[in-house]
Amino acid sequence: MSSANDILFFGDTHGGFAHCLHIVEQFKPKAIIFLGDLQAPAPLHEVLADVMHLTQVWWIPGNHDTDSAEVYDHLFASQLVDRNLHGRVENIAGYRVAGLGGVFRGRIWSPHQETWNFFSPEDFIQQAPDYLRFRDGLALKQRSSIFPETYMTLRTQQSDILVTHEAPSCNKFGFAVLDRLARQMGVRKLFHGHHHDTYDYSEHFPRMGFETYAVGYQGVTNLAGEIIRPGNNDGEYGNRVATLKMNNT
Repeated sequence: MSSANDILFFGDTHGGFAHCLHIVEQFKPKAIIFLGDLQAPAPLHEVLADVMHLTQVWWIPGNHDTDSAEVYDHLFASQLVDRNLHGRVENIAGYRVAGLGGVFRGRIWSPHQETWNFFSPEDFIQQAPDYLRFRDGLALKQRSSIFPETYMTLRTQQSDILVTHEAPSCNKFGFAVLDRLARQMGVRKLFHGHHHDTYDYSEHFPRMGFETYAVGYQGVTNLAGEIIRPGNNDGEYGNRVATLKMNNT
């Protein structure tokens, strides 16, 4: 029998993982997904060694996960590198889950404009001067940029859930192209991080055609959009939802 706690979504940790093991031990999810800006202080498989014995760990990168070579390597050179959901769809706990990590950067692609500067990482590498390259490849910063190629590849696939670092249009800093992506993929629910707060998007659900949930800074949310752990900046809304959840348990 499926449960709303089969998958838990972890908001931006920014190096703070102390809450993860307790949450997993308490709620026993089949999988957990980090929504970017992990900034792991050591290789991710070492940081989450105890958690990995209890559940599957998945993640997408955020913009701060390419702030330095060390932070980058803690994700992309870890034993959990194959659990990076960016640009792919995977079956997780019985759901098709798609991931789009990173952020939109004007130098690559500004979705508010009709054209892009670089369609793919390969396009950027071919045109970038040597000093912008990282390890003879794509510039480090741009490894957390969203390229149109990744977006276009995802839109041809089907998914139940979409996890992103950026927010769709229901957030005042969000992007309508994520709305379109979710609808084209047949997504029922979207979970995002990046903005460090939890917002009540429910009034937008009918317009958007899918449910959207923001997961706060070091917060945790389940498949039903219920807040398992309020984010550090969640404020009144996060406290209200957490209180309602405790009263129903």
